[in-house]
Amino acid sequence: MFSSEGFAQDKQLWARSYINKKAPALKLDKWLTEKPDTEGKFIMLDFWATWCGPCKREIPQMNAYSEKFKESLVVIGISAETEEKVKRMTTPKINYYSALDTSKIMNTVYGIQGIPHVVLIDPEGFVRWEGFPTLANHKLTAGVISKIIKDYKTKQ
Repeated sequence: MFSSEGFAQDKQLWARSYINKKAPALKLDKWLTEKPDTEGKFIMLDFWATWCGPCKREIPQMNAYSEKFKESLVVIGISAETEEKVKRMTTPKINYYSALDTSKIMNTVYGIQGIPHVVLIDPEGFVRWEGFPTLANHKLTAGVISKIIKDYKTKQ
């Protein structure tokens, strides 16, 4: 049985909660990279902006997750800014998939009030982790991701 023990949502969220529910369909305005093949993989959505200090500080960590879990995870950075603004930002460099939500469809569906906001979706489309990735006592770490992936594979 899938256990979300330890990932309970007794934490501050700056968005609507979808934990253990089907994730909304991904609707984006434009891909800045090629569109990833997400079939059979976990998907990590990272809602961010170029002006957001905490977002930019998390990019190296998202790069690391993308590399470490590349066999089972697709990381997608989503910005509501213009293509020009996103492309102007060269540091830190994003090494994962990147897309624009300039019409803010995804921001609205998820009810995002603060960024960065990360959503981890399992291969069946259920949200298994969500929130501010560096929130004290609720940080998103490689260990958390490993446990979620392991729990999912165990239930298969």
